[in-house]
Amino acid sequence: MTTEEDEMGKAVELHPLWGVDEVSAYLGVPVKTLYQWKWRGEGPPVRKVGRYLRYDPAAVRAWFDGLGSSAA
Repeated sequence: MTTEEDEMGKAVELHPLWGVDEVSAYLGVPVKTLYQWKWRGEGPPVRKVGRYLRYDPAAVRAWFDGLGSSAA
């Protein structure tokens, strides 16, 4: 997490998004699986930024926590 100033000079915390490599490492699944999940509409919430997939770390954690013990 980094901190920058907005146009009024107020400090704003920035939470960097994760790419497929970070999500792959966090979940312990291959990058290819993340692309397959996106294509199928499965997996953690994801957005495209340009040509890249980006994930909100909090949303990935919430998705994982919501799986329950039978899916993990």
